[in-house]
Amino acid sequence: MQNKLNEYAKLLIGVGLNVQKGQDVVINSPVDCAPFARMCVSAAYEAGARDVTVMWRDDYVSREHWLKASDDVFDSVPEWQVKRNLDFANRGCAWLSISASNPENLKGVDSDRLAHFEVVAGKAEEEFHTKMMNSDFPWCVASIPVASWANKVFPDCNGQQSIEKLWEAIFASVRITGDGSAVEKWRKHCDFLEVQSRKLCDYNFRKLHYTNSLGTDLTIELPEGHIWMGGAEKSGNGINFVANMPTEEIFTAPLRNGVNGTVFASKPLVISGNVIENFYMTFKDGKIVEVHAEKGEDILKKAIAIDEGASYLGEVALVPFDSPISNSGILFYNTLFDENASCHLAFGNAYSSCIRGGNDMSAEELLRHGVNNSNTHCDFMIGTRDLKITGTTHDGREIAVFESGNFAF
Repeated sequence: MQNKLNEYAKLLIGVGLNVQKGQDVVINSPVDCAPFARMCVSAAYEAGARDVTVMWRDDYVSREHWLKASDDVFDSVPEWQVKRNLDFANRGCAWLSISASNPENLKGVDSDRLAHFEVVAGKAEEEFHTKMMNSDFPWCVASIPVASWANKVFPDCNGQQSIEKLWEAIFASVRITGDGSAVEKWRKHCDFLEVQSRKLCDYNFRKLHYTNSLGTDLTIELPEGHIWMGGAEKSGNGINFVANMPTEEIFTAPLRNGVNGTVFASKPLVISGNVIENFYMTFKDGKIVEVHAEKGEDILKKAIAIDEGASYLGEVALVPFDSPISNSGILFYNTLFDENASCHLAFGNAYSSCIRGGNDMSAEELLRHGVNNSNTHCDFMIGTRDLKITGTTHDGREIAVFESGNFAF
């Protein structure tokens, strides 16, 4: 176990962030994950980090805050917090976020309070999040088990058993075996995703048509000059990093006003400490015009109303149904894992790097090129065993992209 933990920490620092000598590192971690966060601190210094800052958070404190803080607290984001994050971004600090929490930690919190603050925080942190989405600095999101999350994933196990099973699942998803081979495995994996991305770029599809037995019948147009990406990407100073560990996806930006039809979610979605289940969305000329969910509909409707761009798509991502995480059969109730077990979409902001020259465009220029802009970005899963995706090229050819849930080429 100790060998695997050491290998994981070094993988996140050396490949996820690819920390360079003299670079500062920021680690955002739950207090429950302190032992592993400390290992990442040590790994960062061993990699040559100039300094490492750790920012702690806690589910209990967070829930108390949302339930009991005064209303005016949610009307603004402290100026020092905005300046701190921007300072980290402007200095090119490498940013590691350990994503581990109770999926239903904020169940019962006033949904209006949650939605109101998301608008406030989105505006206050807009510059920081733009820099992150543009890959101005290297960032990586990864996870380790905490008891509340493990018990949700494995409800039939006792506390320690559920944590052990979740560790096994996470290690498998990030290719950790304890023999020191993870870094090389990840380099090969990133190379494979890059090859698949190039194939999709070469087709230069005009649109994609999705269908499956859940009822999905959705057409997504793609903007001129769109770029498919996957695996590693480059930060502002040209250094490769991997934003999500695990990652199995190849993604691009849709044409903002070019989405029509209905899509059904294939897995639950965790938003703001709440679980949304069995939902579908209908699009007309790019905009979500209808939403229904068996559980959490109110939360979902408010999430797509954060701002104008929240009701449009910002990402199209392809993941084979026979991917390692999907084949584990585990529902993680954590988007980092569940989105890498399933084809998915995201409503809200698009990655500017998914269109040629996008990183040099303003938000207004991106919109003119059909790339969505929003202060939110929320992935939801739509992939199934019988998902079929047909691509149409600019000369009218129809190409099978997915058959029976997997790549057709």
